[in-house]
Amino acid sequence: METAAIMQVQTKHYPKNCLVTVMDRYSAVVRNMEQVVMIPSLLRDMQFNVHGHRAQDGAPDLYNYFTMLKAIRMDVDHGLLPREEWRSKEAENEAAKTEKDEEERILGQLDLEAQFHLHFSSLHHILTHLTLKAEEVTRTYQEITGEAK
Repeated sequence: METAAIMQVQTKHYPKNCLVTVMDRYSAVVRNMEQVVMIPSLLRDMQFNVHGHRAQDGAPDLYNYFTMLKAIRMDVDHGLLPREEWRSKEAENEAAKTEKDEEERILGQLDLEAQFHLHFSSLHHILTHLTLKAEEVTRTYQEITGEAK
């Protein structure tokens, strides 16, 4: 008698500030943004209002944030590009290469544990900030379309 193997996935609850929790929250908020924003072009030429003040001239509009947040979610959900593809993209942008060389020089002076904590805390901070931006894009879109809650 053949029995089917059933794969059980245990759901684990992580602490609020755990990187996995922050990544999951970011992905969920961006997926919600993608579902709410049915006409992304409405976000063109719209700027974030920061504490009642318009963004600086030349700041990205909400459409640019929308597309950036979606692209980052793909990396968070599916992983990074293979190293060879990443390097070829990096070669296209000479400014990024110069910045990377400087970063490697600085990081080379730190021990591995310090490098880990630096990148880990930076990633946590950036994902938290991007999650807030995704919520703001969603809220602004809802205001534009009259769907504000």
